[in-house]
Amino acid sequence: MKNFLVTGGAGFIGSNFVRYILSKYPDYHVVVYDKLTYAGNLDNLRDVEKNPRYAFVRGDICDAPAVERAVSEHKIDTIVNFAAETHVDRSIMDADAFIRTDVYGTYVLLEAAKKFGLRYHQVGTDEVYGWVEQGSSQETDPLAPRSPYAASKAGADLLIHAYCVTHKVAATITRGANNIGPYQFPEKVVPLFVTNAIDNIPLPVYGDGKQMRDYQFVLDHCEAIDLVLHRGKIGEVYNVGTGQETHNIDMARLILKMLGKPESLIQHVPDRPGHDRRYSLDVTRLRALGWEPGHNFEEALEKTVQWYVHHEWWWRKLKSGEYLEYYRKQYVERR
Repeated sequence: MKNFLVTGGAGFIGSNFVRYILSKYPDYHVVVYDKLTYAGNLDNLRDVEKNPRYAFVRGDICDAPAVERAVSEHKIDTIVNFAAETHVDRSIMDADAFIRTDVYGTYVLLEAAKKFGLRYHQVGTDEVYGWVEQGSSQETDPLAPRSPYAASKAGADLLIHAYCVTHKVAATITRGANNIGPYQFPEKVVPLFVTNAIDNIPLPVYGDGKQMRDYQFVLDHCEAIDLVLHRGKIGEVYNVGTGQETHNIDMARLILKMLGKPESLIQHVPDRPGHDRRYSLDVTRLRALGWEPGHNFEEALEKTVQWYVHHEWWWRKLKSGEYLEYYRKQYVERR
């Protein structure tokens, strides 16, 4: 594995993974393949764009000829798929793009992996397990998605399993808890709250804010993906999370405390339909490979907050145009 096609590599986790791989492996080459939808941003890769081991191809993972052309021209031996529509709220408003990208796009990539004999890794989500009232989800648990986004990702995971069994595609899957860190599009809850708080705009907290989440630092997640790529068992799924759960309302309060802002900025809004109250991952299988998270929740949040404080040039231009229209529909009109 030395020539990576990182699909969705201009997005949040993908761009952090690209930077991580180029830094760690001096003989690896990375081709970012990205459609550059609203959440894909070449600013995320500005610091690596002149690296001779990096290349960018604009393309859609649903476009099979374009995918095959990129694989052939760049002598790709490994696909790491970050490309996905990921925001639950948008999937509730319009599921179409999620089904096309997350399911059909995965099929196209698997066909390329089968045809060219590639190593394939899928970056998945803990949301495929659904609401976990007690205990923690293991990789062998049934999938019970409760949002169109989670269903599309579950469909992709099942398709990958089928290609492993039927076509012997050398694939693995990681299912990650919520990621936070640099370059996350500000529709997601943590950068949304941080950037709103910086501007003294209310933080829209769904319902009572008692939803439980495991927030992990994005580079810890990237290390886990790297480990699974190199030491994971083909055909296996690996959960990735810290095991440290936090109420969303407590996360909001801690952000305000870190920024020296009043808790009066918290504004409760009607909960979203089918909102899962809790996710929890059992990461025993990943830890058996030697992985441990490098940050606890407060450390991860502090690094994230400080990055947004010092990178207004990156996020201010994103909170305009289509973003403002989405924000109005999602939060203002819900009150």
